[in-house]
This record gives sequence, C-alpha cells and structure tokens, in this order.
Amino acid sequence: MADRQQQAYQDEALAIRARDVSFDWTGVPTEYIPGHPYATHFWNVMHLVLPEGERAMADVLGRALPRIEDPRLREELLGFIGQEETHASSHESFRVHLADNGVDIPKIMRLMEFVMDKVFGDHGLTGRAGEAWFRERLGLYAAAEHFTATVGEWLLDNRRFDELGVDPTMLDLLRWHGAEEMEHRNVAYDVFQYVDGSYARRVRTAILASAGLLVLWLYTSAWMYANDPTVTKHRWTWPLAFVKDVRRGLIPGLRFVFKEIPQYLRPSFHPSQMGPIDKGLRYLAQSPAAHGARA
Repeated sequence: MADRQQQAYQDEALAIRARDVSFDWTGVPTEYIPGHPYATHFWNVMHLVLPEGERAMADVLGRALPRIEDPRLREELLGFIGQEETHASSHESFRVHLADNGVDIPKIMRLMEFVMDKVFGDHGLTGRAGEAWFRERLGLYAAAEHFTATVGEWLLDNRRFDELGVDPTMLDLLRWHGAEEMEHRNVAYDVFQYVDGSYARRVRTAILASAGLLVLWLYTSAWMYANDPTVTKHRWTWPLAFVKDVRRGLIPGLRFVFKEIPQYLRPSFHPSQMGPIDKGLRYLAQSPAAHGARA
C-alpha cells in the first residue's frame, strides 16, 4: 500500500465478525414502503440480485485468502466472507416471502444466474489468463463494495423511511445490512490492493462495476414495477416514478452514483476516508436483529 493508504488502513481496525441474525417475515407486506410501489421494488433488488452476487464475491475473495500473509487482513477477510454469506441468506429469506405471496421472480433469477455464471464466472480459465481474470474480478468486487458501502450509509442517514412508516422488520434488514457494509468497507479494497494494486485495473473495474450495477438495478426495479399487479396504470412510466421517489428521498439518485466514481478513482483513495464509520457501529449496537443474535 502507498503510505497514505497504509496510514488509513492502520487508523480503522475493526474485529469483523458475522452475526447470526434472523428475520421473521410473518405479516410483512410486499409493499413495505406504504404507497410507494416503485421505491419498494427498487429496494427489492437487494433481495433478488444481491444474494447471488454476494456469494460469488465471497467465493472469489476466499480464493485470495491463501495469498494473504498479513494476519489482520486475513482475520478481516474471514469476517467479511461470513458477513456476506449472512447477507445473502437474509435477503434470500425475503425473496422466499415474496414468492410465497405471489410475486413472479423466475425471470430475474434466470438473469442473475446468467450474469454471475456466464459473465462473471471463472470460465474455466487457467494460467496467465486465469490469473488476470481473477485479479479483474477482485477489482470489480472491490469497486462494487465501495458502492454498497455508500448505499449503506445512505440508508442509515435516511429519515424519510421512519416518517413514512416503512415496515420495521424490513427497515432493520436494510439498515443492518448497510451498517455491516460500512463496517467491512475496507476489506475488498485492501485485498485487491494486497493481491494486485494496479491503478489502471482499479479505474477499469470501477467503471465496469458502476455501469453494470446501475443497469442491473434499474432494469430489475423497472421489470418488477411493470409486472406488479397492484400498479394498474402506467406501468412502464418507471422513469417518472424513479425521479419522483428520488425527490421524495426514498431512493438515491443518479447524482449519488456519479458523485462516488471520481472519489473512488482518486489515486490516494482509501475506503476509510468515507463518512464516519461510527454511525454504522452505533446501529449494529441497537439493531433488533443484531441484538437478537447476541441473545
């Protein structure tokens, strides 16, 4: 690591561990943001898209573990993998709840299987080609983790959900996940820097990851909105619904995404330079699900 990045790395040391959380979806409505179907489907992307992505990311970063001799980074990576696997299973539990309540999701799941297996899979590559693609995937997941950490901070800061009466179980899932994304925000980046550290690869993978996440998120939320039987009029006016919900403070807008890209591309960037991590740790100390895991 460069000197400034090394200092940032030393300044933010956390004992990262997976929390054995559970969520009871009994009685939770499928439109958990009352009166706002598009915003609900925007956050449904986390339940439909993220589980496969997080498992794939845990697998790729797990393959980096034998290369890491730094004991602190090894410990953090093991905790990171455990947290990502817990995120996947927690969101998947609500995916089952959606399916049990008549939400048609097979098309989206086939899309995710294609993306993770055919696009971001290992393709059976070996030798130099396999090594290059492994490092590329590390860069992609490091960039993706930057954006999930910033979304996590957005969820913790957002007060509109409290004002609107978002279902408390779902709100806890979103904020617990967001808080853990903040807690482990350094890990994927530090692993990429440790194994590779190429600035050119960081730039390339950041652009690819941000574009891919944006397209996948908008496509999935638009498809869910258009196929929602409770939306009886103007199902394909999702861009208007998107703009309205951004203005209402229910979802982050495009400016949010484009603002983060230059920050991540600064040569001296390190995730610990983002917002105070204390807010994430405070939420984890009071989260009903995380508190139940300690009981």
